[in-house]
Amino acid sequence: MAALARFSKKALTTLSSQQNIFHRGLATEAGKAVNPSADRVQWDYRGQRKIIPLGQWLPKVAVDAYVAPNVVLAGQVTVCDGASVWAGSVLRGDLNKITVGFCSNVQERSVIHAAWSSPTGLPAETFIERFVTIGAYSLLRSCTIEPECIIGQHSILMEGSLVETHSILEAGSVVPPGRRIPTGELWAGNPARFVRTLSHEETLEIPKLAVAINDLSKEHFMEFLPYSTAYLEVEKFKKSLGITI
Repeated sequence: MAALARFSKKALTTLSSQQNIFHRGLATEAGKAVNPSADRVQWDYRGQRKIIPLGQWLPKVAVDAYVAPNVVLAGQVTVCDGASVWAGSVLRGDLNKITVGFCSNVQERSVIHAAWSSPTGLPAETFIERFVTIGAYSLLRSCTIEPECIIGQHSILMEGSLVETHSILEAGSVVPPGRRIPTGELWAGNPARFVRTLSHEETLEIPKLAVAINDLSKEHFMEFLPYSTAYLEVEKFKKSLGITI
């Protein structure tokens, strides 16, 4: 019995030693696997792409338009002079055209898309004309917004909807497919309903808001001019990764 006990103890000791060696080997291999290569570091640094061409379509951005760094423009998208598209917005023109007109603005986290065709027979492209303000977190799909309108934040405009000039949608409004918002009116609700007619003074204030946001975008645009200090952050980041500057 004593001999059997010594044999069992020796066998267990040997097995434990082999398991430790095996685990150390796995840990070594795992450590090698997680070490990033030089190519992986460069790929991570490349970050999010703002301009995404699809087939023959390449998004067009005017020289003096402001498009935030984390905006996504894909396919048939045109951002005209003086327009601005703010942080986190997505304009996906993979199926049809999207146009953001002169001095119009698309604020944070908005999503704009265009379908193949409109069920109402109206144009399927999404067309935002001049001096239009699109509030944050709005969703626009194959709709038309005429000049000098305000779309409140968290609003939804469905396929074929039309907002005529000098109109305002309150925040959180939902415009069903094919619905028309007449000129010079205030609408609100889900679905959107007529509230009242805008006064002449109120209609005059609509383009002033778009101009004010355009002036504000110029301050953000300065970050991307030759006088920017962003290169200092790039050099600091490269140094932290051990990349030769």
